Amino acid sequence: MSIVPVLLLGLAGMLVGGVVTLVRQDATKFSVGLVAVLALISLAGGVLWLIPGDS
Repeated sequence: MSIVPVLLLGLAGMLVGGVVTLVRQDATKFSVGLVAVLALISLAGGVLWLIPGDS
């Protein structure tokens, strides 16, 4: 088992928290969208890393 998916999913959680904080602070839509996209990429990477494949 690798530590990478755990790190990616943890990063996704922190980024989602950042999105919530940015929304509460009335940040620009661009900054909220950018952090949200980074959170989704991190989440997708962590989940895809867990899918078994040919090694």
